[in-house]
Amino acid sequence: MNCSLYKYLIGVASIFFMSSCGQQHDAECLVDAFLEENAVHPEKIENRNFLKLDSTKLISDSLIDVFQHRKNELFKPDIKYAVNNSGRMLYYIRMNFTYEGDTLYQTFYIDESFGHIVAFK
Repeated sequence: MNCSLYKYLIGVASIFFMSSCGQQHDAECLVDAFLEENAVHPEKIENRNFLKLDSTKLISDSLIDVFQHRKNELFKPDIKYAVNNSGRMLYYIRMNFTYEGDTLYQTFYIDESFGHIVAFK
């Protein structure tokens, strides 16, 4: 492999890696803001640990609706969600945390623009 092609591939890989880190950070910040606004006691959600951000097109509108209407004692009952554009890709990030001594997990679904939480389970 010639040297300039090798340098080009390394550059492209570096750009991809840096943009992925930015999306991960954006997702974590969005979830933190969502928790502060919608958790009943956000101060009790401790040791937040985020897993790797990923994407999916396999979550249907009806499943999003189920997630949005599911009751969860950690969250306020009147959460206002972003509207999911049917058939579009969603990002998701899983977070484990401790709440009153218990280790719990939540998965948050994020719209393509990284502007809104669409649902969580």
